[in-house]
Amino acid sequence: MGETIHLKAADGFSLSAYVAGPADAAKGIVVVQEIFGVNHHIRNVADRFAALGYAVIAPALFDRVQPGVELGYTQADIDKGREYRMKLTDAEVIKDIEGAADHLSGKKLGIVGYCFGGTVAWWGATRTTKFAAASAWYGGGVAGTKDERPNAPVQFHFGEKDASIPPQDVDAVRAAQPKAEIYVYEGAQHGFGCDERGSFSQPDYELAQQRTVEFFSEHLG
Repeated sequence: MGETIHLKAADGFSLSAYVAGPADAAKGIVVVQEIFGVNHHIRNVADRFAALGYAVIAPALFDRVQPGVELGYTQADIDKGREYRMKLTDAEVIKDIEGAADHLSGKKLGIVGYCFGGTVAWWGATRTTKFAAASAWYGGGVAGTKDERPNAPVQFHFGEKDASIPPQDVDAVRAAQPKAEIYVYEGAQHGFGCDERGSFSQPDYELAQQRTVEFFSEHLG
């Protein structure tokens, strides 16, 4: 189990973050939330990577809008999460993931994100130089920024039946980023990696997680 700390972004803003894993680890991972905040699920994700020996940090990106956001997965929660997301600028998000990376300074870092965080993980590769690898799970904003140039290897995970990410978007990402690893999970829906959502798919989660872990092992050493 980890703990909640506070860290500072480059613009001086103080935000909370969940940290787990050995502080003296040589490698680390920034875990980026969905639109539901650093909730029970995201803390569990962080704990799973920590159990593999990584120093892990999950910054609370919604703290700039509303501190302490922890939402569930009802339609009302989805609406509230989208509302919080729309009040954040992309530049603020980048400052906060860079602040999280700086907290793990001196370690070789990966970034992994889910839903909104999947897009942010992609930006972690393209808009910063903090990360040696990025794994983006069902990021709805990836297609819209598909032509950005990554500074690190990137891996994408998409559900075939994701209602918010149509197949043509995945095809567009594939065409724009021929060097990226892109996996599409047959029959999987949006959020297939979250075991607290109705769309959870155990076999698809396990395969995507295995690929993510192997990807980080390869690129982080």
